[in-house]
Amino acid sequence: MLTALLYGLGTALPLVIGAAIGLRWSLPQRALAALMAFGAGTMIAAVSSELFEPAFTQAGIVVSGLALIAGAGVYVGADHLIENRLGPAAIGPALMLGTILDGVPENTALGVSLTAGGGLVLLVAVAVGNVPEAVGGAALMRARHGFSASRAMALWSLTAAVLVVVTVVGHALADAIPDVGISAVQAFAGGATLAVLADSLMPEAYKDGGWWVGLSTAAGFLVAFALGG
Repeated sequence: MLTALLYGLGTALPLVIGAAIGLRWSLPQRALAALMAFGAGTMIAAVSSELFEPAFTQAGIVVSGLALIAGAGVYVGADHLIENRLGPAAIGPALMLGTILDGVPENTALGVSLTAGGGLVLLVAVAVGNVPEAVGGAALMRARHGFSASRAMALWSLTAAVLVVVTVVGHALADAIPDVGISAVQAFAGGATLAVLADSLMPEAYKDGGWWVGLSTAAGFLVAFALGG
């Protein structure tokens, strides 16, 4: 249980640190875009190698494919509701929503994987991706939607706490979750992550950083892939 708690904190603390950075300092738009693009690259690597591939291998195309589409659909639908309510400037809340929707199943899978002695690669990939996502999300919440620093920090801290709890609960319930259920959780997380990238993170990074953010995305993918190799 202590190991699950430490792994949960390993994914949650980067969110708090990233949010604090985004709220404390006004980073140049290009630097923020580079961070977001780097995070997008790490998330692409995590989806392909740590989430969808094992789900596909274990459960097959039907279960993993349906779960992938479901994860993307839930995020897209929730993001659409946020935009309708808060307007197109809601990119910050949308990124936080994406952190929750992909983080909950990711951290559940992380907690479960600890029973087999694994999880380190997924921990690193999630932690690396969480920092720029929180930096970008918190900064945009403050700059474009008028969130106070205390309110934004409280929301990101609450999100971090949820991820810790989910990791511990996932570990505690590992023996009760069938392999197909674990695969569905992994694929769902992959779908939500892909939707976050396509709808929020990568368009925002390109808008603020221009064509060269593709290099930062590639660098993030390389780092995460190398850690998993």
